[in-house]
Amino acid sequence: MIHYQLQCRQGHGFDGWFRDSAAFDAQAARGLLACPTCADTAVTRAVMAPAVAKQRAAPPPVPAPAAAAPPAVPPAVSPAVPPHAPPSAPPVAVAAERLPDHVRAVLQRLRAEVERHCDYVGPRFAEEARRIHRGDTARRGIYGEATPEQAEALAEDGIDVARIPWVPRADG
Repeated sequence: MIHYQLQCRQGHGFDGWFRDSAAFDAQAARGLLACPTCADTAVTRAVMAPAVAKQRAAPPPVPAPAAAAPPAVPPAVSPAVPPHAPPSAPPVAVAAERLPDHVRAVLQRLRAEVERHCDYVGPRFAEEARRIHRGDTARRGIYGEATPEQAEALAEDGIDVARIPWVPRADG
């Protein structure tokens, strides 16, 4: 992973993590990066000082998972190629009224993209993700609900999933 300092046209600075420089270039070219302050999608890499290690350091410790679970289960998303929009949406999992406006706006935009490009499979998420992974059904983006145990089991089976904060729609 590569850490970049990013900057929008308005001069707002923020961080970004990417698989490699090509991943940054591809996302920036497609307008997938947005400033968390003003939502500007004209994002470039800011000038950064290189990180130079003086001696070989031990790898950083892996943080332990949080003990407390959130009150609601956010949707899980499988990053396969999505064909069309879902018929409905999962329950709200984030207390949106406590989020800063710019964070809420970015999460609403993320939700709209997931709903536009992925199939909603509801509580059958883990089952459908396995079917796609085995090739039993067409490869496509899906989202729905999964318990932490189901998500962990999918990860152990080599099935990539992600949990995302689910906020109310921007138009709702």
